Amino acid sequence: MTKLLLAAFPPELGNLKDAPPEGWLVDTTGVGASTAAAATACLLERKKPERVLFLGSCGAYDERLPIGTILSPEYVLATSVDEERGESYRPSIEPVRWLSTWTLPFPHYPVITPPAITRSTEGARLLGRLAPAEHLELNGVFAACNAAGVPVAAALIVVNAVGPEAHDQWMKHHRALGLRLIEVVRASGVLEMG
Repeated sequence: MTKLLLAAFPPELGNLKDAPPEGWLVDTTGVGASTAAAATACLLERKKPERVLFLGSCGAYDERLPIGTILSPEYVLATSVDEERGESYRPSIEPVRWLSTWTLPFPHYPVITPPAITRSTEGARLLGRLAPAEHLELNGVFAACNAAGVPVAAALIVVNAVGPEAHDQWMKHHRALGLRLIEVVRASGVLEMG
């Protein structure tokens, strides 16, 4: 059986796309939760992996997670600034939380997947009450894997503070810190797991 290593887009895979670890298939999901859910579901159906690992960058809502911190989501929560303000809501039967279903050797935190990148300080404060980090694709990836019964986990590295300066920080840090994430994941032995 093979395992599936995913990222949102090629730069977050470094050289893993061209030189996959033994026993792993490598692919991308595209950006955004809906795109990632559809791509992951298709890959699960076609490739039939025994487990999925997602690598990527994320933003931190506050000082709990400094830039450069590596984490593994305990679970992913779909919510938005509007929901936290009470300006919108979801039907009570809509799933909004998906679990990581295998354990990585990194600190575990909840992660929020909002419908779009949070740009305001107020938005970061509101969402930061629920989790310390934000990532755009994980609920799609985790939802597809949880629905298919395929174990899934993610390793993320903080590359920016969520808020008005997030994009500039992401542009400055995402490539170098993405390579660091890959080095740490390789050194951890996760890619040699059976």
